[in-house]
Amino acid sequence: MPASPRIPAVAALALAAALAGACHNLDLSPRHAPGEIDIFDDLFSVSVPDPDHIVAVGYHGAVYYSHDGGETWRKGATPTNRSLYAVSMADTTHGWVVGQSGTILRTGDGGISWSEQPNLKMEEGSHLFGVHALDRQTAWAVGEWGSRVRTVDGGATWTDHSLTVDQLHPMFVWLSIPDQEKVRRGEKVYEDVGLNDVFCLPAPLSSCWIVGEFGYIFRSDDRGETWTRGEILGEIRMDPISLPYNEIEIGEQDRERVEAFAEEIAEQNHLNILIDPFASPREIAEFGAPEDPSELFDILEARIAEVVVVLEEAGILSDRLRTPNKPPWDFEDFLDDDPGFLSRYLQGRRAEEPLIRVGVIQNPYLFDATFGSARTGLIAGLGGVVLRSEDGGESWRYHQTDRKQALFSVMGTDGRAIAVGEKGLVRFSDDGGLSWRPPADGEFPDVFTFMRDMSFDRSGQVGAIVGQTGMVLRSRDAGVTWSQVLPPESRRRG
Repeated sequence: MPASPRIPAVAALALAAALAGACHNLDLSPRHAPGEIDIFDDLFSVSVPDPDHIVAVGYHGAVYYSHDGGETWRKGATPTNRSLYAVSMADTTHGWVVGQSGTILRTGDGGISWSEQPNLKMEEGSHLFGVHALDRQTAWAVGEWGSRVRTVDGGATWTDHSLTVDQLHPMFVWLSIPDQEKVRRGEKVYEDVGLNDVFCLPAPLSSCWIVGEFGYIFRSDDRGETWTRGEILGEIRMDPISLPYNEIEIGEQDRERVEAFAEEIAEQNHLNILIDPFASPREIAEFGAPEDPSELFDILEARIAEVVVVLEEAGILSDRLRTPNKPPWDFEDFLDDDPGFLSRYLQGRRAEEPLIRVGVIQNPYLFDATFGSARTGLIAGLGGVVLRSEDGGESWRYHQTDRKQALFSVMGTDGRAIAVGEKGLVRFSDDGGLSWRPPADGEFPDVFTFMRDMSFDRSGQVGAIVGQTGMVLRSRDAGVTWSQVLPPESRRRG
């Protein structure tokens, strides 16, 4: 468990920017009573269980609801002033909200009133960023520190299924010494990754997906009983750099290959570069003595440095370079508690011949996932990223948009798709997400602030988008055209 909660980078971009951009003055006074909306808070999430009912949530414990398809709106009564990051309605009356510091709220009257549900993440202070109600009794919530919690009894209890670190996890060597000791004792240490959204198809289908930081994508075919990792496929590849025995310098032809690789990946800032050095069995035997492997460590580190220099000279920033298998010079610190540590490292560096692998790490920041069927899905992410799957989320491919701004939400209906994000960014697709274009005249109102979330009713006809300063947009024609319904015309700032 972390010593103290932190908001990961993905949340800082999506949420802190939203809060910083708020146009209203900070008001810390309680505003729990339901009624008229007096201050139009930034909204982070929306759920549309049917054409008549819409529930939106956001800053300072705000809940807005409409029971007439968005014509009129009221403020719900919540027991908290914490920010609420996600809402999901199981039906027109029952649903959940999750948010800051492990907050989980439940409604049984369509969003009019809400009650708090104690849970482990509230005790730990971990923020929850996504929730999906499968039915009145069952819901998944996800958040920072690999948080995955589930209820099957209407929220009376929440069980923890969070991502944790064991001794074989690649993150183990980067843990603090106290956390490593906790792992060895069998205590729970959470993985340092933010999970931002969970989405499930309605019954009788049983498929669910989770997305988050570092390209994390999980899929389930049994309503979350078990999860497997999805794979992001990339077209940018480079054959390994082969080296002679006990050599570290790469030849001119290989330098040119690395430079060409750097040029191809330079503008794709959501992709990082993995540099992975390997040694031959002869090199490991001669230079990697268990009592002193420093000569082998020098060779491996020098091979990494050769590639790093070429990439940086080609304009790749150092913060995009990843070397998770660099030599562990402090290996002796681990041996008392983990005698096989050095042996595992050396085995992992073994190859038939000396070489350096240079490749892409698929680790975009992913905000939102949606599936129109059990096979075809879309994900929106940082840097204008859109991912598309045609095999139920087992594999994903990038599809280009023309902007680098964050896309916070994506939805598809009737072969069309729409993605929205920061600074008024909106893009339409007429082919299910294969290609993207700006809105045509009359398709979308002029918006210049962030749009954080989007939801459609089950028929796909009525949709809502929410964003900064209480903005709510509505569509009644499957997302073909949109109009603004909140704030009222009289309250909008010019």
